[in-house]
Amino acid sequence: MTKTLFTGVATAALCANLAHAEQLTVFGPWLGPDQANVETVLADFAAKTGHDVSYVGSDSFEQQIMIDAEAGSAPNVAVFPQPGLAAAMASRGFLTPLKDGTADWVRDNYAAGQSWVDLGTYTGPDGDALYGFFYKVDLKSLVWYVPENFEDAGYDIPESMEDLKALSDQIVADGETPWCIGLGSGGATGWPATDWVEDMMLRTQEPAVYDQWVSNEMPFTDPAVVAAIEEFGAFARNDEYVAGGAGAVASADFRDSPKGLFDNPPQCYMHRQASFIPAFFPEDVAVGEDADFFYFPAYAEKDLGTPVLGAGTVWAITNENQAAHDLMAYLQEPEAHEIWMALEGFLTPHKGVNPDVFGDPTLRKMNEILLGATTFRFDASDLMPGGVGAGSFWTGMVDYAGGKDAATVAKEIQDSWDALK
Repeated sequence: MTKTLFTGVATAALCANLAHAEQLTVFGPWLGPDQANVETVLADFAAKTGHDVSYVGSDSFEQQIMIDAEAGSAPNVAVFPQPGLAAAMASRGFLTPLKDGTADWVRDNYAAGQSWVDLGTYTGPDGDALYGFFYKVDLKSLVWYVPENFEDAGYDIPESMEDLKALSDQIVADGETPWCIGLGSGGATGWPATDWVEDMMLRTQEPAVYDQWVSNEMPFTDPAVVAAIEEFGAFARNDEYVAGGAGAVASADFRDSPKGLFDNPPQCYMHRQASFIPAFFPEDVAVGEDADFFYFPAYAEKDLGTPVLGAGTVWAITNENQAAHDLMAYLQEPEAHEIWMALEGFLTPHKGVNPDVFGDPTLRKMNEILLGATTFRFDASDLMPGGVGAGSFWTGMVDYAGGKDAATVAKEIQDSWDALK
C-alpha cells in the first residue's frame, strides 16, 4: 500500500480511508470480455484503497436491480446502461446523491461537461441532485467509408452537413450511389432510422429542444421533429442516394447494409452507423486501412457546434457506504480510464487522459471525436417509454421509409405516447 493513491482532491480522503477498508459490491450489465475489463479496473481501485471489491454482471440487469432495491438488498454501486432507469430509481429514493463538488468536477474535466451533468442529474425525494457518473461511452455520430474508394474518385471528407449533401450529389452525378442504409433488425426493425432522426434533431435544434422532445414536453408533431424526420428522408427516400433504391431501405438488414461499401465496384460510398458496426464488416476488412470513418457533420450555417449522439453507462450509489463514495472519487482519476483504454472497447469524455494509452488507434480516433463534442446527448429512443422508443418510433420510421407522410407518422407516434399517460 505504499503506492501513490491518486492525484487531485481525492488523495487525502482516500488515504484516510485505508485504515477503514470495507466490502464493496458492484452490479452491472457486463459479461464476457467487458466483465474482465471492468474487473481489471476495480482490482486497481481495490489495491489502492484496501477495499474488498466484487463485481457481478447480468444480462437481466434492468430487472434485477429493481428487484434488489425493492428487497433492500441492492449492491453498493450499480452500473446502468440507460439513465432513464437510474432516474426512475432516484425518484423512489433508491439512489444516493454524489458528493458535493462532483458536478463542478464533471463540468471542468469532461468534454461537453454540462451535458454529462444534465444526464446524471435526477429528481429525488429532496429535489434535483447529481446521482449518476458516466464512465465508458459509446459513439453513434459516425459515417463509415472505404478510403481507397474515396481516393480513386477524388472525394474529400466533408467538414459540414452542407458538404456531406454536396458530396452525395457529386457521387450521384458521377453515376454512383452515395449511401447504404438498412433498417432491418428482426423484432427491433426500425431502430437505425431513429438514430438518424436523433442526429438530425441535434443538427437542426438547440440541445434544450432535443431534451424537450425526449421528455415529450415538445410533442412528436412539433414542426421541429417533423423536419428532422424529413432530414432523414432526404437521404433514405431518395432513390438516387440509396443502394437498391429507397424501397429497399426498410427491408435491408442493418447488419448486411454496410457490406456494399466493400463490393467491387462499390454499391455505395458511405454508411452512417455507430462505433460497433465493424463487427458486421467482412472478416478480412481492417478498420483504419480497408475501412475508416468520419464525424457525421453538423450544419455550418446553423452554428450549433459539434453535437455528438451516443450512449454510455452511468454509475450510481444504490447502497451507500464510504467505499462507494471512494469508488466514485477514483473514477474521476485519469488512470481509472486509462486502464480500460489500454484494453479494448472503451471511450471516455475525460479531457485529462493520455490518448497514447489507447491500445487501438481506431478507438483513439473515435475518442478524439468525443472530446471534440460541444454537446453530447443520449440516444433519445432509449430514454423514451418503451412503447414509444422501442415501439411506435421504430415502426413509424419503417412506415416513413416506406412512403408514409412524415407528419402522419409523427402524429401516430404521439398518439401512442398519449395513450400511455
